[in-house]
Amino acid sequence: MTDEDRALLDFADKQWRYAGNQADAIMAQFGLSVTRYWQKVNRLLDTEEALAYNPVLVNRLRRLRSQTPSRR
Repeated sequence: MTDEDRALLDFADKQWRYAGNQADAIMAQFGLSVTRYWQKVNRLLDTEEALAYNPVLVNRLRRLRSQTPSRR
């Protein structure tokens, strides 16, 4: 797992009050759109390295990802 991968996960672990603030911060810190950022995070969620790095976050995001859209 790269330093950038760790930074993506650390960023995903932050709490945000407003989605716009998060989008601006993603662009400023990573130079990515929100969509591309979450695509990368979702890819990381399927790795054992990410699970070993931050199991609480990875398991929480995996649970959220597995919920059907009607339950969100």
